[in-house]
Amino acid sequence: MNNNKITIAIDGYSSTGKSTVAKQLAKHLGYIYVDSGAMYRAVTYYAMIHGFIDEHQFNKEALISNLQSIEISFKFNSDLGFAEVYLNGENVEKQIRTLEVSGFVSKVATLPEVRSQLVKQQQKMGKDKGVVMDGRDIGTVVFPDAELKLFMSASAETRAKRRYKELIDRGDDVRYEDVLRNVEERDYMDTNRAESPLLKAPDAINFDNSNMTRDKQFEAILKLVDKVIDK
Repeated sequence: MNNNKITIAIDGYSSTGKSTVAKQLAKHLGYIYVDSGAMYRAVTYYAMIHGFIDEHQFNKEALISNLQSIEISFKFNSDLGFAEVYLNGENVEKQIRTLEVSGFVSKVATLPEVRSQLVKQQQKMGKDKGVVMDGRDIGTVVFPDAELKLFMSASAETRAKRRYKELIDRGDDVRYEDVLRNVEERDYMDTNRAESPLLKAPDAINFDNSNMTRDKQFEAILKLVDKVIDK
């Protein structure tokens, strides 16, 4: 493998294993990994703890006026082998992965002000290439010139099963039906929002991993990466 550093943009539906493969690639290539979804989750968590969003209301103006006080960073944890998310200096990796945050994140992510603020930060993180970023609009909005773009998909049931297993393994008390409903609702919101909806970039490679193990998926994607780097 030569030293041509590239930008790898991975988009797709929720729970398609985007961040799993992005972490694997970043580790293997020695690239920076940025979980853009975690950034939206961190903003959502901030909104929740400040009382800007709950089941009954969403005070968009309050969140927008506080965006300047939200600082999101990633710090590599060598014990875990990946970077954890910090919100204003506090490790919030576990707090942002709950089903409750998942339930609000699409609403927060539809705000143009939130997206534009985070896209700026993401583009700054990737300016020197050698970055793997995953999300919903990385290949279309954040890095339209990325050398490799992947669009990940899998059936809603497959994705809900994966997400359910993750949450149960972590000790969360959740029902499969609720997880499936959350996956379907997020699909609808992600694809139908006015601001940067989830779209496959014309030059992205469609990658359906419904019937793939993590190892098989990694091998297949690594071949695509090598092909681009060796060009």
